[in-house]
Amino acid sequence: MAVFFTADTHFGDHRTINIHRRPFESAGLMDEALIRNWNEAIGPQDEVWHLGDFCRKASDAEAYLERLNGHKHLICGNNDPATLRDLPGWASVHDYHEMTVQGRLIVLCHYPFRSWNGQHKRSINLHGHSHGKMKPILRQLDVGVDAVDFRPIALEAIFERPGFA
Repeated sequence: MAVFFTADTHFGDHRTINIHRRPFESAGLMDEALIRNWNEAIGPQDEVWHLGDFCRKASDAEAYLERLNGHKHLICGNNDPATLRDLPGWASVHDYHEMTVQGRLIVLCHYPFRSWNGQHKRSINLHGHSHGKMKPILRQLDVGVDAVDFRPIALEAIFERPGFA
């Protein structure tokens, strides 16, 4: 089982194509590319943490969740309606979460932090929200699809990045 992270998919939201200059002609084509990239990376037994802004309409969320591989956890974002929390496709739902993997504290939130728990003890902050437009700081990573080639990123790939070892 591998662990993956992603954010800011904004499934079904045509507005995000223009706002963030995504290279898709329509929301449908964007959705299909994101789903394909997700399922190519993530197997049925893998764990994936979605760090917010999952889809435009909560009424469509269950259909998206059914098409996506893995055990899915949600860290709520500013565009995630309250009803999204209650869908059966989530293994867990949080506003903020800390986890320890391979002895490293990982701080998860939709929003990037200026400082976070354990920052000076090699902990990592993973976030979305900024769509790849913020200058990164040491041991902080925007895992949103706009920042990582429109696909989830594996924890092992994060650990291999300069400054994250």
